[in-house]
Amino acid sequence: MSDQISQSLILAKQFFGKEVEVFVDRQLGTKHPKHDYFYEVNYGYLPGVMAPDGEELDAYCLGLSQPQEKIIGIVGAIVHRFEDDDDKLIVFPKNINFTDEEIEKAINFQEKWFKHEILRF
Repeated sequence: MSDQISQSLILAKQFFGKEVEVFVDRQLGTKHPKHDYFYEVNYGYLPGVMAPDGEELDAYCLGLSQPQEKIIGIVGAIVHRFEDDDDKLIVFPKNINFTDEEIEKAINFQEKWFKHEILRF
């Protein structure tokens, strides 16, 4: 992937700094349907926004301590995966921000298996 333009990054960058609605299909505390780990944050997608992997664009939702079904927040960062064209939005509640270190800690349960970086624009 290193020599190719990341189509998911191009898509994700369009949402940086904007308010989005995330449909949460993997709520905080639920087990991944195929792998042996639990979601430590609410995780979902932007309905109708198709990513290069053929599914809707994914989003981690930080700053909420309870499982949610739908979240409206601001895209404050992007997880850019180097070897997988499946970048993720990082969505925060309004007026809350997280450091890159806080983001890494929150998403490590899943991103630890992927070479990635946190991007802000």
